[in-house]
Amino acid sequence: MRIFIAGAGAVGTHLARLFVDSEHEVILMDEDEEKLGQMESHLDLMTRVGCMTSLEDLKDADVSSADLFIAVPPYPDMSMLACILAKKLGAQTTISRVNNSEYLLPENKEYFRQLGVDEIIYPEQLGAKEACDALKLVGIRQLVESSDGRLVLAVIKVRENAPLINIPFSDFDKEKKEKYNIVAINREDETIIPHGGDKLQHGDMCYFITTRENLPIVLSDAGKKLVAVSNVMIVGGSRIGKRIAVQLEQDYNVKLIEINRDKSVKLANDLEKTLVIHGDGRNLDLLKLEGLSKMHAFIAVTDNSEVNILACQLAKKYGAVKTIAEVENMDYIPLADGIDIDTLINKKLIAASYIYRYTLKAHVAHVKCLTSTNAEMVELVAQPGSKITKAPISALNLPKELNIGGIIRGDKVLIASGDTHIEAYDKVVLFAMQTAIRKVEKLFV
Repeated sequence: MRIFIAGAGAVGTHLARLFVDSEHEVILMDEDEEKLGQMESHLDLMTRVGCMTSLEDLKDADVSSADLFIAVPPYPDMSMLACILAKKLGAQTTISRVNNSEYLLPENKEYFRQLGVDEIIYPEQLGAKEACDALKLVGIRQLVESSDGRLVLAVIKVRENAPLINIPFSDFDKEKKEKYNIVAINREDETIIPHGGDKLQHGDMCYFITTRENLPIVLSDAGKKLVAVSNVMIVGGSRIGKRIAVQLEQDYNVKLIEINRDKSVKLANDLEKTLVIHGDGRNLDLLKLEGLSKMHAFIAVTDNSEVNILACQLAKKYGAVKTIAEVENMDYIPLADGIDIDTLINKKLIAASYIYRYTLKAHVAHVKCLTSTNAEMVELVAQPGSKITKAPISALNLPKELNIGGIIRGDKVLIASGDTHIEAYDKVVLFAMQTAIRKVEKLFV
């Protein structure tokens, strides 16, 4: 697929790396020639110096040949205009990243679609949803729903008290195998796709495919306890911080600390039940005065990844059972995992998850790029006559870089095992390394 990315900022360069690794033809466009030169020296892609809102520059870059045009500049008006122009010039599918939730209203999305913007993504809204979902079950690092929530991926760090520790997967009893499937392990920054002889170790980040009703069993087997959350502190009144407060304030006691006075006043006026405090979230005395030790959950979403990591580490020390940090610097993600921050929010990965499914030819219902691993959760629909339907899973000789977790068949939810025979039109939830996505795709068409 020929993919044209307009904007070589943090999101654009991350997407470029992702698509190059997936063997797509990538063209990266930006006005900063030096930045493009650095990308071209490290990745097998083409670059074009030019303005994404210039018809002449887009024509010179041959945007008409693009199968997918992605606009990810810092400014949403540029993003929308670039998509409109690219569509006019012949790009097949256009995607715009914005930072205004009004654009996502159904009537507005339809209007923009008529103008040539096929899809609109608002990472801050998706990130806020991830943070709020993470609060529902303390002990789970990340919770990803699939098939309208009928199957979920739960990411949990297992401890030495976990009943599953040091037991070969092949020795799990039948009841466990029917309740959940362990599809991946992250151990010391390495992603492992486990098979029968593998065992869990203390400190492993474990990826479970299960159903919502079985989550308490998963937590218990991973050595975790359910803890009720009622008091939440948010540091940072950014767009994502405000959206988190809006979603939480009806069900939780929420305090939000914002360092900018004008922004604090506006937040206090906009939020109904959230207590907004003007102050520096890095100030320990302020945090203690505002009841840090009584907080069940602590969410740090300032525009500084280092501040967010340190603030969450401090909150853990004072008793918070759930910490959530926005970490936009990809290099800091292993560090944040190492100091036990429970959930990480990264807008680049959120944007990549949404966009990535447009690069797959198979019938893809859902793709999720996950923090702490170079693998994805993918939901695909098996087509009649496809290879994946030819035999039971154990007899298919599937690539070792993937694990099938669960299956939705009509109204039934199945946890996959070696004896499971996938049928046409089944929705199949699997976990695959990025390098295996192309192989996976061929199995379903």
